[in-house]
Amino acid sequence: MSAEPSWVKAWTGGLPAVHVGNAAEFNAAFGGIPAARDHYSCLAAFASPRPALVVLPLPVPDWWVRHLAETLGWGEVRVRGGIAADGQVSAALAGLPELVPPGMAVLSWGCTPAFDRIRPAPAGVLACVRRFESKRGSHELFRELAPGHRGIRIAAQRRIAARRELRGAAMPYVLKTEYGVGGTGTQVVTTSPPPRRVRGLLLEEYIAGVANPTFDAVIDADGQVHPVGTGAMAIDGTRYQGVTVGPGTLPAEQARTAAAFGADVGAALARHGYRGWYDVDFVADRAGLLAPTEINLRLTGPCAAFTIQTALDGLHGAGHLVRTLDCLPLGARLPSTALREHVTRLAAHCRGLGAILLVTIPTAAFDPFPYLGIALAARTIRELDAAERAVRAANEALRAMFIAVGR
Repeated sequence: MSAEPSWVKAWTGGLPAVHVGNAAEFNAAFGGIPAARDHYSCLAAFASPRPALVVLPLPVPDWWVRHLAETLGWGEVRVRGGIAADGQVSAALAGLPELVPPGMAVLSWGCTPAFDRIRPAPAGVLACVRRFESKRGSHELFRELAPGHRGIRIAAQRRIAARRELRGAAMPYVLKTEYGVGGTGTQVVTTSPPPRRVRGLLLEEYIAGVANPTFDAVIDADGQVHPVGTGAMAIDGTRYQGVTVGPGTLPAEQARTAAAFGADVGAALARHGYRGWYDVDFVADRAGLLAPTEINLRLTGPCAAFTIQTALDGLHGAGHLVRTLDCLPLGARLPSTALREHVTRLAAHCRGLGAILLVTIPTAAFDPFPYLGIALAARTIRELDAAERAVRAANEALRAMFIAVGR
């Protein structure tokens, strides 16, 4: 057994908490993405290492809850799914006060105006989220803090008022909406002519990246920053796909630079009034410098990897590596029973390779383009890689089998 890291108590008070999956609501409030059917909120099940109750917008299968509780040592945990098919979780909670009882820690995916009416955040938090979820606001903070950090590089950025301002811009360059999540609203422009609609976008210097580090931390009620850890993100184009966390997942100097700058960002956020989970994402250039790209003032995809790592370290001893794959093509549409059988086979195969498999997103398995979110845990990168290859191959075999049957 390993001791629980200090950030857990800072985040939860050391007690099991209520986890609320309002990701779509947050994305609508601060990312410009209309709230809708919301699979990603399943990751709120991993908002802390020990949930007491998990509240999710979509119905989730009972076997999934048992699968998580048995693997992560949760014990008895209630899950209330299906409260908001449209993603408007706070509106649903207004009529279900028993799901956010007073006196318990309630960890939402993110603080929104709607959720603030359900469980008010400390004064200043919402204003801070709006200011620094902004790609322009975070860039201003990065520029302010960078002179105190070796190894940090700040990309040039400016707002565009008209398309003509892009004439002569060195290619490639990056265009960003001021608000966006998971890479939405960001595009790398490699050819001319420029996009037709650019008014109000941010033009940013393109930095050719060789890696995508991230740093997560918690700011407690007193404004103290508690580092959670660093990880290596998987990015497809501009879209976040998952992360690998644990010992040695980043080069040591890169991890130190990301952690030092990320903690300094947290201290600044605390001075501005923020409390809660946040992360800072980076691009590592070919010279080894880190360019910070954004701050997420909410729970993040890497949060699931860190809390799974913490739970497994507590059960089986320190040293786990965890890799999350948030949108892994499934190969075929599977109803709940067939999905459970498929996952059971995958988990058994991974155990034989020295890895633990967890399903993190089960609700998209019967979508027109079916996929799973999964997490893999192991003691070495080699074991993680072998397990990932095995899972991808099994899903591809599923696809091939269904194509053959269809013929």
